[in-house]
Amino acid sequence: MDEAAKNERKKRILELAHFIDSQPRTIMEFDEALVKKLLESVKVCEFFLEFRFKSGVTISIEK
Repeated sequence: MDEAAKNERKKRILELAHFIDSQPRTIMEFDEALVKKLLESVKVCEFFLEFRFKSGVTISIEK
């Protein structure tokens, strides 16, 4: 990853961290605005779910 891409990714992560910190600590119901702000995509497969965040981080969860 080149330096410009690293800096952009760090910037996006910091922006997301700031946004998360500004949210209420306890979320009691689905928050569509929060999902739209954080997630780029959700992939549903037979054996796993894949969450791709706007920061570039991807998390897979086995069903």
